[in-house]
Amino acid sequence: MTRKTLKVALLQETHRGSRDANLDAIETGLREAAAAGAELVLLQELHNGPYFCQHESVSEFDLAESLPGHSTERLGKLAEELKLVVVASLFEKRATGLYHNTAVVFDRSAKIAGKYRKMHIPDDPAFYEKFYFTPGDLGFDPIDTSVGRLGVLVCWDQWYPEAARLMALAGADLLLYPTAIGWDPNDAQAEKDRQREAWVTVQRGHAVANGLPLLACNRTGYEPDVSGVGAGIQFWGTSFVAGPQGEFLAQASTDQRELLVVDIDMARSEHVRRIWPFLRDRRIDAYGDLLKRFRD
Repeated sequence: MTRKTLKVALLQETHRGSRDANLDAIETGLREAAAAGAELVLLQELHNGPYFCQHESVSEFDLAESLPGHSTERLGKLAEELKLVVVASLFEKRATGLYHNTAVVFDRSAKIAGKYRKMHIPDDPAFYEKFYFTPGDLGFDPIDTSVGRLGVLVCWDQWYPEAARLMALAGADLLLYPTAIGWDPNDAQAEKDRQREAWVTVQRGHAVANGLPLLACNRTGYEPDVSGVGAGIQFWGTSFVAGPQGEFLAQASTDQRELLVVDIDMARSEHVRRIWPFLRDRRIDAYGDLLKRFRD
């Protein structure tokens, strides 16, 4: 990685009511980002619609689309017109009965430069993703672009140090996480605060442990559980960019649509890795038990 500074943008949005309305809002955000001089834009997880995984219904599979498809065509044209690297997040229909939560990268072109299929799939109250998504099968491989090698991961992946480490070991220049996470409105405020702080802290830890800048783009706004069973989710926003020592470079609000634009000093990773040579001191000869589910 030879460039010194990279201007990035994170588009923190709410669900606007339909796929086309969401894509219209994304187009507006991309144009604003390009006007502000951004070269790389990260969108939130499953940005085309509501976070439908709050319940289990076969009708929600109608939201999935093939790649390439309608959304990639529109986003790709914008990436080419605006000369942007865009990281999108879509509900992929790979085949009938086979679906993925997939991040798609465009490199200043209408063509798809690469994709990543979410590897870790949660199954928790209000996050019933195992009903919808097959675990990814593309591995932890960075996507080469004109602004660097992008270590793209998705939401639940962000709790796993192994995923970030494998992207770093494969030469990623940045870690990026499209995200959809929020509070149960019935939780006490103290519990809400602990959850949000844990989410921020674990990702800053990935930046530190790997000496890499990190971008996390989350949804914001309240979305009801359409089944009526759950209390819905209040997505907590807080999209942020951290440097290679975990320092905040920018952070969005919890409850507002926001375009976060920030410059990243890409040369700092080289400096930080020289003073904190974690990769040098890894005891790869002693890590065999990491391949076990648990040590009994």
